[in-house]
Amino acid sequence: MTLFDALGFRWDRSAVPTSTPPHSIERVCFRFYKMLPEFVWDASVLEGNPFTFPEVKTLLDGITVGGRKISDQEQVLNLAESSKRLLEMVKRGQFALTKTVFIELHSIVARKEALEWGVLRGEGQFSEGVTALQACEPFERATAFFLFGALQQFFFDGNKRTSRFMMNGVLMSHGIDAISVAAAKVHEFNEKMVRFYLSKDATEMMDFLARCHPDAEAIKNMVTT
Repeated sequence: MTLFDALGFRWDRSAVPTSTPPHSIERVCFRFYKMLPEFVWDASVLEGNPFTFPEVKTLLDGITVGGRKISDQEQVLNLAESSKRLLEMVKRGQFALTKTVFIELHSIVARKEALEWGVLRGEGQFSEGVTALQACEPFERATAFFLFGALQQFFFDGNKRTSRFMMNGVLMSHGIDAISVAAAKVHEFNEKMVRFYLSKDATEMMDFLARCHPDAEAIKNMVTT
């Protein structure tokens, strides 16, 4: 089975970077840790969560925020806990693009939100996709997996969130900084995701994710040279 057949979508592989600026795993983990409130807020905004950035920081400091729904608060706390668990996995060399890790992260991301959490559907298709992705370089593998998880809906809810964590796990475990889609780009993200779902062409979304990367300019030069 070819890569595109296994995933259920395709993209222009010449437009995706095959190399990125190299960093140590320690360095990318430190950046992720320092940026954790921003990562959590960005992720919550993509889900339509009304928490502001100062409120997210307050909540992560262990102080409750008045006037917000408990469900919104739990979503933010789940994102924070998932981020910390991912960071721990990468630091300890325990992260891998596997069913076990995918399920564990989802069980935190969607806790008390989805109909059920930590229960994977379509295991055969998941295994085929992951196996096919091993032929890709880390950046391409990471971004393709995010779109794979978002498209195939392996869980009842929380697919995009969990798949972004997996994407960043692949990146950080290869010394590549994590990607966060800035809150200011939420509309652009949603529009491009809709086009991806309809066309099954991931080229535009992969380019968007590359442009969201902190080394975006250097990555762009690596693609064009």
